[in-house]
Formats: sequence, C-alpha cells, structure tokens
Amino acid sequence: MKKIVTLFLLVLSLGFLAACGEESAENEIKVGATSVPHAEILEEARPLLEEEGIELTIETYTDYALPNEDLSRGELDANYFQHIPFFELSMKDHDYELVNLGSIHIEPLGVFSKDIASVDDIAEGTEVIISRSVPDHGRILALFEANGFITLADDVDKSAVTIDDIVDNPLNLTFSPSVNPEFLIEAYENEANTLVAINGNYAIEAGLSPVDDALFVEGADSLYVNIIAGRAEDEDNENLQKLVEILHSEEITNFITEKYQGEVVPVAGE
Repeated sequence: MKKIVTLFLLVLSLGFLAACGEESAENEIKVGATSVPHAEILEEARPLLEEEGIELTIETYTDYALPNEDLSRGELDANYFQHIPFFELSMKDHDYELVNLGSIHIEPLGVFSKDIASVDDIAEGTEVIISRSVPDHGRILALFEANGFITLADDVDKSAVTIDDIVDNPLNLTFSPSVNPEFLIEAYENEANTLVAINGNYAIEAGLSPVDDALFVEGADSLYVNIIAGRAEDEDNENLQKLVEILHSEEITNFITEKYQGEVVPVAGE
C-alpha cells in the first residue's frame, strides 16, 4: 500500500512539473534580432516583459537572409531586424506567411566617405557604393534626389525605384550595387574617393554616427520603418502583442531617444 501511495504521489508530482513547464513555455518568447540596435532595445525591454510574466530569449543574427526563414519554420516566435520594404520583398520572394506586428523605429541611412570631406567636394564621376539589397535602392536614390544630386522619373513607383529610373545626373555619379549590406563598412574603409550609402545599424555598430559623420542623411520622416514580424497564425498572440506594446512604451521610447541621439528614431506605433 505504501508503494502504491508513493507511486501515486510521484505521478502527481511529474504531472505538476509538466504542467508548470507547459505554462512556463507559454510565457516564453524567442525573438531573432540583429545586434545593433535591435538586440540592445530588446535587452532594455526584457525586465519590462518579466514584470508581465513573459520570459524573453534573444537570438542574435548577422545574416539578413535567416531571421525570416527561421521565423517561418517556427524556430523563432518573432523577429526584429528589417524595414517594411525588405519585409514585403521577402514575403513576395519566399511566400512566407508572416505579418507585420508593429512599427518600432527608423534607422536613418547616411552617405559617408573617408576621403570626401563635404558635399561640395563630390567630383564628377564619383562612384557611389550601395547595397546589393534591392529594397534599399529606392531609399538610397530618393535620398540622393532629396539632396539635389539626381532626378528620378516622375511616374515611377518610389518604393520600386531602380538605377534605370534616374533621368538626370549632372555629376554623372556611378551607382554600384556591389556589396552585401554587412560589407558596406569594409567598402567605406578601403575604397578611396568614393561615397558609400550605409544603413544606420551598420554605421552605429562600426562607430560611425549618421548624424555627425555622414555627408548627408535621411530625415526622421523616412518610410523605412523597422518592425516586429511574426507568423500570421500568431497575429493575436498575447505575448507578442505585449512585446510590441512595451516597445512602444514611454520607457523604451525614451531609451531609444537618449541612447542613440537621433541615430535611431522611435516611431511609437505611428
């Protein structure tokens, strides 16, 4: 009889632990992110999530091709690394069933040069090294147009601009989509007398300030907003909704504003 009671208690204990494990798993979220600024922002949000009973695991990536793939396969609950045009092209190219759960911040893109000191020193025929990432091309060309270097065709879809849509280029600038985004800093360091259009996160990670070091930079009205993405089936997931809510909170908005000083701009859900 004693053995039966002991066995019964053991079964109850195992059931209780299993139930606790399932409950714990339900309150855990795993988010893929690039290190700067996304993982830094998530680290700041971690204790706020803990106060809501949600445990956050951050998986850091350097390869932009992987976070959406891993999210689609269920290896992540969400990701935080991409702007909307990149997200939309990824959905189109791979048929991922992912959704935009919320806009969080903008990383203003800047144009840098190690050798050219000011916009007045940009010579005719200067090479402009840009990312191979097609969703960035319209963004870069719009920035050059806004600063008076080129004119784009009036009837072109601004979200799908290509180099072929340049109709006026007084300095005959050569736009070279020659490197992956993660190698733009290397191009900046090694290519003489060139302009390099560098995404804000890579610039910050390399110690460059889009505000202070760029020859010219996007304004805070950029359409290239970084988002939290999740699977379509999890669009109403309460833990992910709470993550977005916290990333829109006054605490996180103030953190982004104070830490990055205009190099990253919170959008607070706009």
